[in-house]
Amino acid sequence: MSAYNLGKLVKIELRDIWLSESSDFTPWLAREENLLTLGETLGLELELEAQERAVGPFRADILCKDIATNAWVLIENQLERTDHTHLGQLLTYASGLEAVTIVWIAARFTEEHRSTLDWLNRITDETFRFFGVEVELWRIGDSPAAPRFNVVSKPNNWSKMVTQAARAIDEAELTGTKALQIAYWGAFGATLLAKGGPLARERKPQAQSWMSYPVGRTGFSVNTSMVRPKRQVRAELYMSNPDAKAWFHLLHAQKEAIEAELGYAVDWEELPEGRDTRISISLNDADPEDQGDWSRQHEWLATRLNEFHRAFVNRVRSLDAAAWRPDDEQV
Repeated sequence: MSAYNLGKLVKIELRDIWLSESSDFTPWLAREENLLTLGETLGLELELEAQERAVGPFRADILCKDIATNAWVLIENQLERTDHTHLGQLLTYASGLEAVTIVWIAARFTEEHRSTLDWLNRITDETFRFFGVEVELWRIGDSPAAPRFNVVSKPNNWSKMVTQAARAIDEAELTGTKALQIAYWGAFGATLLAKGGPLARERKPQAQSWMSYPVGRTGFSVNTSMVRPKRQVRAELYMSNPDAKAWFHLLHAQKEAIEAELGYAVDWEELPEGRDTRISISLNDADPEDQGDWSRQHEWLATRLNEFHRAFVNRVRSLDAAAWRPDDEQV
């Protein structure tokens, strides 16, 4: 009989790692990789918007956007068991934002507070959603402590809601365009993962003509897209926000420096008929239906996507739409 050298899971006290909620736990949770872990637990795609954001008389720990819906997600955390003070703050936050998902993270939920979140989810519509999440730390032997998020309260039918799109794809006839898109983006994801870098993460391929990746600020994304009628694939910085035109022109003012950093010229597309704008580069004579050419297309897309992320990640964070005047420049 074979012998297995198995370790033992040991639970670690939260205060042994995070001494302070505001100075230690909140900054740790606000890091991109940790919001990704929390988002995967909740079925959300979280992008940091602000820390210590004022809402009424209180300051919310973390304010995010759900990339999929562009809705607010407000996170309040504590390293102890839940209390009435934090519950009151959550209700204040809900009243201060028109539509919001509220995530209450604590070391332990009392039964009365868990029941209160369940009740709030029953009496409110989908405009307001409440999650209760317990955080734990575990270690095996001398390994680093690893966090685990456990959902103890969630909106009614949430599991059904977050899997609806996936089921629709799974149950649909995945033929023609949809099947091609899922296969194409699945293979591209493997290439992007192999390259490493800030965008190298597991991501479910979608039955659509594009894939979006965060670039550090709500309203911006770096995208890959296929333009089948033109036999073309494209990498782009996409801006979708009421301030998109202002952001576009502020970046265009840096055109020389941006293109020098990238090492090539890009297309500056103001898209005057709509609200959105984009900055892009295209690979021509690239048929997404030609599976034998996928490796070349995916290598090109992954390289351009990483280059765009490096060139724009710091620039987009510092943009102030109020600094642009419409008469300053016309592209």
